[in-house]
Amino acid sequence: MRAAPTILHLDMDAFYASAEQAAKPSLRGKPVVVGGLGTRGVVATASYEARRFGVHSAMPMAQARRLAPNAAYLVPRFALYRTVSDQVMELLGRLSPLVEPLSLDEAFVDLEAGGVADDSRSARAIGEQLRLVIRAVTGLSGSVGLAGSKMLAKIASEEAKPDGLLLIEPGTERELLAPMSVRILPGVGPATGDHLRRAGMTVVHDLVEAGEAELVRLLGRSHGAALHRMALGHDDRPVVAERDAKSVSVEDTFDVDLHDRVRVRTEVERLAGRCVGRLRGAGRSGRTVVLKVRRYDFSTLTRSETLRGPTDDPVVVREAAARLLEAVDTTGGVRLLGVGVTGLADFTQEDLFAQAADAREAEDARQAADARKAAEAERSGDDGPDAEEPQAPDQAGAPAPDGPGTGSGEPETRRWSAGHDVRHEVHGYGWVQGSGVGRVTVRFEEPGSAPGRVRTFRTDDPRLRPADPLPLVREPPDYSSWPASLPKSLSGAGVADEAESSP
Repeated sequence: MRAAPTILHLDMDAFYASAEQAAKPSLRGKPVVVGGLGTRGVVATASYEARRFGVHSAMPMAQARRLAPNAAYLVPRFALYRTVSDQVMELLGRLSPLVEPLSLDEAFVDLEAGGVADDSRSARAIGEQLRLVIRAVTGLSGSVGLAGSKMLAKIASEEAKPDGLLLIEPGTERELLAPMSVRILPGVGPATGDHLRRAGMTVVHDLVEAGEAELVRLLGRSHGAALHRMALGHDDRPVVAERDAKSVSVEDTFDVDLHDRVRVRTEVERLAGRCVGRLRGAGRSGRTVVLKVRRYDFSTLTRSETLRGPTDDPVVVREAAARLLEAVDTTGGVRLLGVGVTGLADFTQEDLFAQAADAREAEDARQAADARKAAEAERSGDDGPDAEEPQAPDQAGAPAPDGPGTGSGEPETRRWSAGHDVRHEVHGYGWVQGSGVGRVTVRFEEPGSAPGRVRTFRTDDPRLRPADPLPLVREPPDYSSWPASLPKSLSGAGVADEAESSP
């Protein structure tokens, strides 16, 4: 435990929902729910306005719609969230070489290791500066906790929400923790919390009074001893700069169980492609391919295949996943599929490239043979037995898993997902409010603009195209000298004065 509160925990406030509100002026101050919009979707993030209706993360989307029927329901835009996260993490990296990201919107920072704080006053000043700079650069708010340990810093940031700062002075930990619910402590989930409640322990003070021996009797030696130490406010875990990922994976839950074996294989191949995309984005390769299948009865099966060496080739991963699928019985129906890669490395195995090249050559040969057959059939005036019917334009407007613009990019295969970005040749930039029965409704507005007008188009309107997200702040101030000094556009009443009024 440190004698000064030099461990900082930053948690962005309702990150996904706040980013959507910042990007869409018409949604500011209104309930917004981000997550999977299908019948089996779950809430990823709810804005504070939506939380007043009882909506919260991990809640089934159907339940959220019953609680807040008038909220805006949007699919996630991870490209935007990652961009904002990179901006925030870059700012944290200016404070210290020891930054431990926990997710896109959350991280620990060791201020002492960065030499920017060594006591309560300097730590508070840095925390207030960080909040100011993050808002100026991203347009979003974050809550900051400062303490002498990681556990207490995280508790402090949670207590400071939304858009606040709380500093826990060393020596006051037990007094602060005593009246809090036992669920505030790391490792105390619903099951452990219920077990402790039945034993008469509901707040942290009860754990201290019970003593280590009683907690060990109830929870086992390792868990009981660790929980007693945390109840006393003891946590000596260091901030770790490198949290190396052990795997990369993607999965999808389907609104209706899949029974068609060909469709199941197609979805597995699509997921394998997405998984490799994430793998390459992280600059990694992997040796073991993992397939996850959740069947109609909620039984979950996993199968894995270890390759000769690490790879990031989509053909290799796709073929391995397809082989794994052959060993799984899907006749009853499939509700979830996932593909992952483990055994990560920073290099690829050359012989696997050769394997992929062979597979591509075989595929090219097959396509060439099909083309020759099609040409011969056309010359003979026969469409052949495998000719496809012309595909009608989509009239349902249902969102595809990867959002608008997936597939070939032609109008008849486009899907318009609620919340995704579009651009119209005449009306400019906007976002999809909804789609259905062959129509898509778009609100034309940009970050920083006034709430825009709403217009409706056919889903196959050639003038309407998917677009990339716009930055939430078009021209952020120059923070290259921070934390040595605040940008002039951010300095005003003085950080020290503002710090004194913080929670």
